[in-house]
Amino acid sequence: MTEPLADAYISALDAMRRLGPGNLHDKAGSAAEELDGFIDTSDAALRDYLAIAGPDDELRMALHLRVASWDGARPEDVRWAENTEPHTRARREVITRRLKVDEATANLFDDLFPIADPDGTVVIADDWEPWYTTQVRQKRDFYWTHYADYLTERRGWSPEAVTKLDTATTHVVERLSDPTRKEPYQAKGLVVGYVQSGKTANFTGVISKAIDAGYRLVIVLTGTTNLLREQTQRRIDMELAGRENILRGIDINNPEALSDVDYQADQDWVDGRFVSHGAQPADIGRPDIHRMTTYRFDYRSLKQGIKALDFERFDRAKPLNHPDNLFRADARLVIVKKNGGVLEKLAKDLGAITAKLQDIPTLIIDDESDQASINTSNPKRWADGKTERTSINRLISKLLGMLPRGQYVGYTATPFANVFVDPGDAQDIFPKDFLISLERPPAYMGAAEFHDLDLAVLPEERTYANSKEKAHIRPLDASDKPTALQEAMDFFVLAAAVKLFRKDRGAGSYKHHTMLVHEAMRTAVHRDTAGVIRRTWAEAAYYSPSSHPRLRELYERDLLPVSRALEPELPTPGSFEDLARHLGEAVRRISPKGNPVLVVNSDKDIEQDDLDFGQHDVWRILVGGNKLARGFTVEGLTVSYYRRDVKDADALMQMGRWFGFRAGYRDLVRLYVTPGLRDAFESICRDEEEFRAELRQYAKMVDGRPAVTPSQVPPLVTSRMLRPTAAAKMYNAVLVERRTLTKEPSSGYPELSRTDVLESNIRACEPLLAAAVDEGELVPLKGTIQAFVGTVTHDEMIGVLSKLQWAHEDTFKPDLAWLVGLDEGRIRDWKVVMPQQKGGRRGILRGIGPLSLHGRALDTTGGTRRLRGNSSSADRAAVESLKAENPSSGVMLLYPVVSKEQDYVAGTIDHHPREVVMAIRLELPGDAAPSDRRPLAYRTQDSGRPPYSVLDES
Repeated sequence: MTEPLADAYISALDAMRRLGPGNLHDKAGSAAEELDGFIDTSDAALRDYLAIAGPDDELRMALHLRVASWDGARPEDVRWAENTEPHTRARREVITRRLKVDEATANLFDDLFPIADPDGTVVIADDWEPWYTTQVRQKRDFYWTHYADYLTERRGWSPEAVTKLDTATTHVVERLSDPTRKEPYQAKGLVVGYVQSGKTANFTGVISKAIDAGYRLVIVLTGTTNLLREQTQRRIDMELAGRENILRGIDINNPEALSDVDYQADQDWVDGRFVSHGAQPADIGRPDIHRMTTYRFDYRSLKQGIKALDFERFDRAKPLNHPDNLFRADARLVIVKKNGGVLEKLAKDLGAITAKLQDIPTLIIDDESDQASINTSNPKRWADGKTERTSINRLISKLLGMLPRGQYVGYTATPFANVFVDPGDAQDIFPKDFLISLERPPAYMGAAEFHDLDLAVLPEERTYANSKEKAHIRPLDASDKPTALQEAMDFFVLAAAVKLFRKDRGAGSYKHHTMLVHEAMRTAVHRDTAGVIRRTWAEAAYYSPSSHPRLRELYERDLLPVSRALEPELPTPGSFEDLARHLGEAVRRISPKGNPVLVVNSDKDIEQDDLDFGQHDVWRILVGGNKLARGFTVEGLTVSYYRRDVKDADALMQMGRWFGFRAGYRDLVRLYVTPGLRDAFESICRDEEEFRAELRQYAKMVDGRPAVTPSQVPPLVTSRMLRPTAAAKMYNAVLVERRTLTKEPSSGYPELSRTDVLESNIRACEPLLAAAVDEGELVPLKGTIQAFVGTVTHDEMIGVLSKLQWAHEDTFKPDLAWLVGLDEGRIRDWKVVMPQQKGGRRGILRGIGPLSLHGRALDTTGGTRRLRGNSSSADRAAVESLKAENPSSGVMLLYPVVSKEQDYVAGTIDHHPREVVMAIRLELPGDAAPSDRRPLAYRTQDSGRPPYSVLDES
């Protein structure tokens, strides 16, 4: 129960939710008169209260959430913001001035509620019709408000995180069609997140806002497995639909009636953790949500129950989507897996309802949209003028064809397949209207937490504190399989004991604790692997003190020093003896009935418990393949053991189940993986980051219109990063010039097998090597960097760049085409910078040197051997001073790159280095920017066809 002062201020904040900040103390005072007579609502009283309130205090949370939402409001959406930009000091000053708080209170707000970083969501969109205005959002926000409250109160989200989700979901919903629009329009978009990064929270927020705004049929496609469908159903039921829509008026005191409610045995349901709306939504003028699927049952033909899917029109003279009908109609929610039979039943039932399908505002959410949804049939086999489709793609197209007001939003963490969908196929799922790249969420453990992507620290100087790889990755090789598996299991047991130790001290609640072993796709191999784990577990003798010397050694060598380096604030046993008292309970939880393993695949012959994170605590070692490798969230994942060889980039990225949120145990996360798989992951992660960075450069308006539209993204990506290999197709729009001021084609260098090309590139760079002879020091944010520096003319630089050869002809072609056209008025000359390491490998190139040979990861995906040429963040920071001193000059960072796996003898000079890649980064002066401010230039190959169409090369 809150204090009267808190109640008064919370009431005041509620009153300001729609109109923006106003006199906080006056409004609280008015509320206080109705609540409890006289309550001091002065600045001093509020400060005194906040001074002792913890971070979970209800008033402090309410203030934080409201201030954060005002901080992030877009100036075009609110009048009170005085045209100040979101997340700025100027915006915060407007807020505190309108709240009429004194300087001391304003300063306290700054301390308790710091201004968050600006929204990092990247939006590439075509022109769109604004309809989802602030007024619409404020008038109809029932489900969104309850969902946002649930995230803060139940899930522990920070106000900043909820505000960012609010902004990101608005970006999506406002680009859908207005559900009350007279003429139907079908918007299609793609939302790109990160693996295991909270995409479900985003599309649940989108669904909540869409239902509030008038969408009355929501279809969620969840992937191809029951596991993922059930997990998604439960999340949406628990966090959005809520108790009232699940019970549907059932008497909770009637056991017989309750027997059909699907969460009766769910502890979260029993404990009241499912969201409650306080009343049946329809009773208070809001739409009910009718669940057409349940936790245990996918969509089934309704037959005589078809009326459940139908929509009633209150004014039969008007269409369903007319406001007089729409906002009195309930919503239908269908959560299905991508299965041909299931989708056929849904399509058949939709065809049988009495409501006119063209009048039903529909939202189709396609989770893991790069899986099964995309048409992968071979165009060369199609009959003239007829597009053939794979099963799921055909059914999605069928649904879109049946529902003219159907909006399609795909979600993925691996966007490249979606990017290569034919933009000219009106019935396919190309995101023609918008492509949104979500911001990397705070507290997320992704590629940057497992790979030293930009680390400018010599290998011999790396520690658990400064090297992510050293802290979290444990390399495997072919010869150590039994001992490595034993060590991974030992660590899993130790981590379990540490979690119990922390729980006893109030430092977290650990419902799940899991280890994932992923060695192959075949179910027969899973069975064998499970047997090996059981034997290893038995031989490990965890219940016996005889295991303690082995566990002590691993604890003191690995777990304890890493935890002290990464999470010194978290309680961790200072000695093995302090930990040992929790080992028995840890082993008992992991191995109920003596079996620590849960096999998760389609093998019905294995008799075991189902994996169910919703209904039970799960402390087990999981063995599986694709069921665990795409979309499905492995809760509590702490130790991952991977030996499976994967060559496909999308499948490789989706295997990264170890990415995600690890609150309270980030320091305990370990990845046991082969060096080849580790490097392959690093490579694909870099590719995706480059793709996101590319989008970020083009997500801006030029003269009131988008600089780049979604239909222009495929040829952009084709030229830079990937080639569509499954079909002989090319885009009618060809990228002619890429006019960006930063160029780093790090993934476009030739294969190492092409030794003649590598040698040719070294010869081409000889003028640069000869020019960069001045030894100097560059100063980044920390320390200094030694470098060779020189100057060449723009013509000399173009001469070098024109001779370089790449993995594909068009890798650098659009960049070079633009650079060639620049004159001395826009770029005077070039500073060539070759960073030199204090240690490490050195070599002689074309008689010049010794020079540092920079080690980079070997990329073997796709059966090739390549090196990436990424610059380091320290080097990029270091050249800023050089750019400031030479504002009319370009800067090139030049790196001779070799595989970091190559053996070398420290202190020696390699006079004949092999497999050297000449890697570059170019930074151009601001004067070189294109006068029309458009970063890309295209031409069409067939002027009689739209730019976004696809041409057959045949």
